Amino acid sequence: MARVVQKFGGSSVADAESIRRVARRVVETQRAGHQVTVVISAMGDTTDELFDLAKQVSTNPPARELDMLLTAGERMSAALLAMAIDDLGAQARSYTGSQAGVITTAAHGNARIIDITPGRIEKALAKGYIVIVAGFQGVAQDTKDITTLGRGASDTTAVALAGALGAEHCEIYTDVDGVFSADPRIVPQARRLPRISYEEMLELAATGAKVLHLRCVEYARREMVPIHVRSSFSDRPGTWVTHYEEGDAMEAALISGVSHDRSEAKITVVGVPDQIGKAARVFSVIAEADIDIDMIVQNASVGDHSTAISFTLADAERPKAIEALRAVQAEIGFADVTYDDAIGKVSIIGVGMRSHPGVTARFFSALAQAGVNIEMISTSEIRISVVVDENDVEAAVRAAHTAFGLDSSSGEAVVYAGTGR
Repeated sequence: MARVVQKFGGSSVADAESIRRVARRVVETQRAGHQVTVVISAMGDTTDELFDLAKQVSTNPPARELDMLLTAGERMSAALLAMAIDDLGAQARSYTGSQAGVITTAAHGNARIIDITPGRIEKALAKGYIVIVAGFQGVAQDTKDITTLGRGASDTTAVALAGALGAEHCEIYTDVDGVFSADPRIVPQARRLPRISYEEMLELAATGAKVLHLRCVEYARREMVPIHVRSSFSDRPGTWVTHYEEGDAMEAALISGVSHDRSEAKITVVGVPDQIGKAARVFSVIAEADIDIDMIVQNASVGDHSTAISFTLADAERPKAIEALRAVQAEIGFADVTYDDAIGKVSIIGVGMRSHPGVTARFFSALAQAGVNIEMISTSEIRISVVVDENDVEAAVRAAHTAFGLDSSSGEAVVYAGTGR
């Protein structure tokens, strides 16, 4: 009897009828001969609503109490799904993250999974129960406080449980029919990818694709857990995220997908003295503020022996980064700090580009023909990313998608609920 972990996102359990539909799918999986563990998200926009409520009663909610509040949404979904399963004649048990043995760091709002001790789940499965685990949460190893893993991290809970339970695979149910070559909301002709490598999926997730949480893919690759991305609104085959077998890369499509991200901002440190150690100090300040950065560009030194350094980061981190840099302006000796939050990042991803010259030329030519100006460039072995004006993002995505022959002739991709998760 194979074990399967299934995860259902908020759009899949948005209301009572949706929960009953999920219950039928889960019970069918068990009756097909599987031991089933389900990871569930909060219903619809419940998490956002709880966060808004917290902001109404407190201008600065304590992180510990905010975690206590936000985890309630998943617990509600888990209990309701257990009730719906019981109505179908099957037995289910719902557990919080801590009851399920999800052990985390103590970082409220963005905790990391340290370990999973699934003894309670194992016993319930052995007795024939369907186990339902509230996603996105755990318990801190040191403080024993309830923690949350960050938005979208029910995916990570599911994959981590699949690894701990030795599951055959992890099914991630969302509101689209799998992983597509681009966001179907922007490119209706996007094609479903039957299979994609962990490596490509990591790049897609890191550059803006919303279908899978980045940490979920990292965990799956490390633990070698196959992920099956499917829609909870259809029975279509979905997308398998797995490792490539030897030789697969040679047969891979040149480009697998085009992703975009509108959540970044660009900061420019102007007039940095062109001296050894100044750039290091700039980025040390950013690191000390616990801020992740993405692309970096340093201009050539000008006549006054100064330069400008630009980098991108999450727009939410922009105020903190500027404050940190302002605090050391006199020490470093730069002239000013400016920012631009009206940007977007567009990326092409594919293992096939390793063995095909001319990919960059084709990408940039497509953008030029679409009238899109490139502000910054970043590359990896299987990715090319550019920063463009936010108003040019959709045109850039469509141009790249067409240029690499990704447009599908089989009809428009379907977005069932509108959130992409």
